[in-house]
Amino acid sequence: MTSHPPGRESEKLTVPAIQEKKTRGEKITCLTAYDYPTARLVDEAGVDIVLVGDSLAMVVLGYEHTLPVTMEEMLHHTRAVRRGVRRALLVADMPFGSFHTSYDAAVGNALRFVKEAGAEAVKIEGGEKRLELILRLVEAEIPVMGHIGLTPQSVNALGGFKLQGKTLAAAEALLRDARAVEAAGAFSLVLESIPKEVAEWITREVKIPTIGIGAGAGCDGQVLVLHDLLGLSLGFMPRFARRYADLQATISAAVRAFCADVKSGNFPGEAETYSLPADVREQLLARRRA
Repeated sequence: MTSHPPGRESEKLTVPAIQEKKTRGEKITCLTAYDYPTARLVDEAGVDIVLVGDSLAMVVLGYEHTLPVTMEEMLHHTRAVRRGVRRALLVADMPFGSFHTSYDAAVGNALRFVKEAGAEAVKIEGGEKRLELILRLVEAEIPVMGHIGLTPQSVNALGGFKLQGKTLAAAEALLRDARAVEAAGAFSLVLESIPKEVAEWITREVKIPTIGIGAGAGCDGQVLVLHDLLGLSLGFMPRFARRYADLQATISAAVRAFCADVKSGNFPGEAETYSLPADVREQLLARRRA
């Protein structure tokens, strides 16, 4: 792996640096990562924000949705990602159930992400109803990324993974959510699966950066699940995801070639094999003949 490139792009990104990008009109890039090697590759490629998303429930752990993933699983993966990230801002998703029982429990769980796993911010799903929680987290010196629109942890209440904000009333409710999240002190806001016109409206109305996923090009930045980008997602591929590689095919072809080489005796070859020094080999052969 290569070292970080010299100059400005190698400078550590912080919460204020992310916010300044909106002021300067610079687009913000964000990708998920769940382990050390992909975190390091994503970071060294120049992504601004690395998110340890609760999407790991589906793309890494094989759950049907995000709800089953636990605090301990999220902490485990955040620690691994932390070891690979040097330049990007590291954000960890607060999993379902980690901020729903009480404010004290929620702050305690968020503190674990920062203190034990090295996260520099946490992401919380929900709008106006999370105002008090975000206030308390910010008061505890924990930067918060908000998340409104389609909130996957609310899949049961929403009745599935559906586009949000399709009516004027729904769009106005999303704007109220965005303003509440901003007023509570969140430093940025994910907008998921909402019409582009609504996302553009919200982006103009709030001063904090908006990060879109299925929300059009008018947001201040974009986030994707890394496995969708790389062609590694084994299940449903959302409309808003763009596949930049087909690693499923690459990995499958490599594994099939390995199996064929082992069965044919073509692997391992001399290049992958260790040999004794000539004198020791002769001694061994003599011992075997005796």
